[in-house]
Amino acid sequence: MHDPLALTGQSRPTGAQPYFPPDPSAPLPPPVTPPPPRRRTGIWRWILRGIGALIVLLVIAIVWLAITAPLSKSLKPIAPPQITLLAADGTPIARRGAIIGRPVDVTTLPRHVPQAFTAIEDRRFYRHWGIDPWGITRAMIHNTMAGRMREGGSTITQQLAKNAFLDSDRTAGRKLREAMIALWLEAWLTKDEILSRYLSNVYFGDNVYGIDAAARHYFSHPATDLTVAQAAMLAGLVKAPSRLAPTVNLSGARARQKLVVGAMERAGFLTAAEADAVQPARLKVERIKDVPNGTYFADWVLPQARDRSGEIANEVTVTTTLETRVQRAAERAVRRAGLRTAQVALVAMHPDGRVVAMVGGKSYADSPFNRAVQARRQPGSTFKLFVYLAALRSGMNPDSTVLDEPVTIGEWSPKNSDGRYEGEITLARAFAKSSNVASARLIKQVGVANVVRAARDLGVTSPIANDASIALGTSTMSLLELTTAYAAIADGAWPVRARGLEKEDEPTWIERLSGRTTPIGRRELDGMRELLAGSIASGTGRQAALSVQAFGKTGTTQDNRDALFVGYAGGLIAGVWVGNDDNTPNPGLSGGGVPARIWRDFMVEALGVAPPRAPAAAVEDNPVGNLLDSIANVGDPTGPVVFEGQFDQLGVGLRVDRDGNVDVRPLDRSPVQIPVPPRDERRPPDDAVESRPPN
Repeated sequence: MHDPLALTGQSRPTGAQPYFPPDPSAPLPPPVTPPPPRRRTGIWRWILRGIGALIVLLVIAIVWLAITAPLSKSLKPIAPPQITLLAADGTPIARRGAIIGRPVDVTTLPRHVPQAFTAIEDRRFYRHWGIDPWGITRAMIHNTMAGRMREGGSTITQQLAKNAFLDSDRTAGRKLREAMIALWLEAWLTKDEILSRYLSNVYFGDNVYGIDAAARHYFSHPATDLTVAQAAMLAGLVKAPSRLAPTVNLSGARARQKLVVGAMERAGFLTAAEADAVQPARLKVERIKDVPNGTYFADWVLPQARDRSGEIANEVTVTTTLETRVQRAAERAVRRAGLRTAQVALVAMHPDGRVVAMVGGKSYADSPFNRAVQARRQPGSTFKLFVYLAALRSGMNPDSTVLDEPVTIGEWSPKNSDGRYEGEITLARAFAKSSNVASARLIKQVGVANVVRAARDLGVTSPIANDASIALGTSTMSLLELTTAYAAIADGAWPVRARGLEKEDEPTWIERLSGRTTPIGRRELDGMRELLAGSIASGTGRQAALSVQAFGKTGTTQDNRDALFVGYAGGLIAGVWVGNDDNTPNPGLSGGGVPARIWRDFMVEALGVAPPRAPAAAVEDNPVGNLLDSIANVGDPTGPVVFEGQFDQLGVGLRVDRDGNVDVRPLDRSPVQIPVPPRDERRPPDDAVESRPPN
């Protein structure tokens, strides 16, 4: 075929293809079929995305439930289990916490026990998956018709979820979490396991948790022996256990029992004849010895007891260091003090730190605040123990001298409380008269840091100011802490750790290597004991004198706000504080007055020693006139005792102190006899603790 452009004489551009017209005789190409329309995939894509999102949310929910609602938590008590504290002799002294029953297995209980609970609490329990829509609908209808909240729609599974994992608020968020946990429990536990855990933890009033504890408490036998009537009564308590507890509302509990029996009949668990035969349950309440719920000592030692016991699920008993005889002596000494508005605290311990008596105030019922442990007050001159110990460590001794004259340290110019100064005196005299200026001079001489170190060595952990004024006890601490420091002097080694549990904590590996205590040097220990003995024998602590050798120190803070006496005798250390809770002044109050007398009265009874006999006063024919003359001619009006004597013709003894307190007592004309304690209560001789070589 020829190119048409060639006939016209025109040339085709180089590289161009020649054009040929279509051949009319050639067959037509087949028709092109258009592609089918594309299907819409948007709806399925969103469905798949929704399913994926639900899977992600489900995974998140499972992780959240596994963390916040572990299945093991449903086995734990929902209230702190009861713990009973025993004195050292085994006498119960306090009981705290709930009565928790042992976990039960519904398969071992009589059939009517789980039937009673499911009939009244969740009749469709074995047919739902943790949430009962029919039950919720029924409850809504009944509540709407009644116009008030008459019944709830929560299943037993939801109640277990609420009791074991959630709080008691009524928000929508809490209900949603409750439903999720209920489904979680249903997915992992059988129905019998859920019901067993529910019955083991549910509250039955009277501070009793768990059906086994309730059966023992109300009927004095285990849950395996419950009758139909008893099971129905317990099932009826769950709705309002505090209000329906049969010990306080027997008629209400029996009315509720009758309602449960009717529900069991309607559910087919009882026939009509069996239901009619059920009689009102008769109580046989388990008798438990009346033990205080709280005391000052119990409040202090309970956290230690719970820590020592670890994670507990049932009632436990813990033996403490408290000695009931010594505790009663402390309480009687405080009552006899005749305090009006002022408060008082007393703590006593053995040299090894075992606390044997504690009084935190005049009345626990009126004020459970423990002034022996929780209150932090200035120790006053009782802090001078650390000042003089630092002085003895520096090489001084009780016969060393110090100036009892006014002194100024920086801007601080302390004064003696009585305004009297004696010039150069021995340390023994300065300590006995509790000279403030002598203590100030000593802390200036030995250094504040060494005094603080002495306090730290004896176990003081409270903050102590880096200031010379601490020599007069301006830094606060608790009475327990201060008494423990004095116990180190009695023990001859430091530190002493106050403890309330009979069993001592295991030493740490550092303590095993270095030793738990460090002996106090013999020279310093003997010197310190000489100073403490002189304070009672001839100093401000004379009213604390005993018929046996005693060691101690008085303390009075500024404006007589606090008064203290801390000392020891016969292997017993005790500290006494008197003051006002609002820290207001107490005119006339001093450590050598009321606190010293409380300490003395306590020690006399606790140690079983005879009280010291007052020195005889010469009496002539006119005893009353002689009395007035004696008072008028008193030699030292600044001392703690203005007059002390006995009048044989009148048959009385008289003591008048500088605070104006008059103590008149009949004379005991019988020979003084020191009672001998039982063999197991006998202590070593007085000097066994006070002068034995340090460990």
